[in-house]
Amino acid sequence: MPLPLAPIAGIAIRYGAVAVATYALTRRISIQKGHYDQRGEEAMDDVTDGITVRRHPEQVNGTTRFRRVVRFGADGPGVEIDITALGRIRFRKV
Repeated sequence: MPLPLAPIAGIAIRYGAVAVATYALTRRISIQKGHYDQRGEEAMDDVTDGITVRRHPEQVNGTTRFRRVVRFGADGPGVEIDITALGRIRFRKV
């Protein structure tokens, strides 16, 4: 028994329209390259593990670092996860 082409064609046209619209949208969006600052990378490497908070009269600084190695199996390949966050909240009288 042959398949009816009308329902298949309708689905193909819908998915094709979504694909063309997505392609056109991604071509219009201008992606800017991110800024890479070596000083920031070195500052994040210097952060100690855990959470620290320091308070000064004008501002509060905080750091957080989480480092773990995850292995797949006992002797399998591993992935190192390093999450570092630096934060500052500054209060000034105007």
